[in-house]
Amino acid sequence: MKHPLEIFKEERKENIEKLGKNEKLKKLALEFITESAKFKYSYNFDWLGRPFIQLPQDIIAMQEIIWNVKPRLIIETGVAHGGGVIFYGSILELIGNDGIVVGIDIEIRPWNKEKIMGHPIYKKGRIKLIEGSSTDQRVASEVFELAHGRKPVLVCLDSLHTHEHVLKELEIYSPLVSKGSYIVVFDTIIEDMPDELFKDRPWGKGNNPKTAVMEFLKKNDRFVPDKEIENKLLITTNPDGYLKCIKD
Repeated sequence: MKHPLEIFKEERKENIEKLGKNEKLKKLALEFITESAKFKYSYNFDWLGRPFIQLPQDIIAMQEIIWNVKPRLIIETGVAHGGGVIFYGSILELIGNDGIVVGIDIEIRPWNKEKIMGHPIYKKGRIKLIEGSSTDQRVASEVFELAHGRKPVLVCLDSLHTHEHVLKELEIYSPLVSKGSYIVVFDTIIEDMPDELFKDRPWGKGNNPKTAVMEFLKKNDRFVPDKEIENKLLITTNPDGYLKCIKD
């Protein structure tokens, strides 16, 4: 007789597969994301007191990934208000390993830096901040030094959303990710949304994180989009962006 938990997991897996085939729900999810983006919906949420500019569904997905992978280093490009580094650091603290988060941003504004550095998770020694471009050789060298002996590594790309920049980030940091871990490329949804939403941005249709992912995957067979994550979330800013490493 199957254990009740095993039955539960099997049922959930079946339902997730059905969700992935439900075009009506997928269309509704995209409509929700598109319409709510007009009001900056993803700006509405905090994690332990710091703004974390992500959809709640993607926050939950990241928690699941961190729990399953148990990384000893999380790299986040794009720090903003610091909610991401606080979130990643807090989950590592709960797991209880020696993992740290490296937050990279071309500019960490003083008022944000003050709040991050005054936060209890920072004081636990879980967070390191690096100012500079994530594609700069100096920054990359510093990150690779920190990554030495710290496998597994989880990479979260959420800085400049242009095709060129994200592709460079993927090429630079993908070698750090080992089998079973992930690169998560945020805001791939840009490719699927109306271009008018990004008229004041240097990215848009044809020039965004998803186009970078598609080009990267043509040349790199170590990663595949984890469609199960995307299918169970439905509402996500990262379609085809949860890249699972399947080869060392």
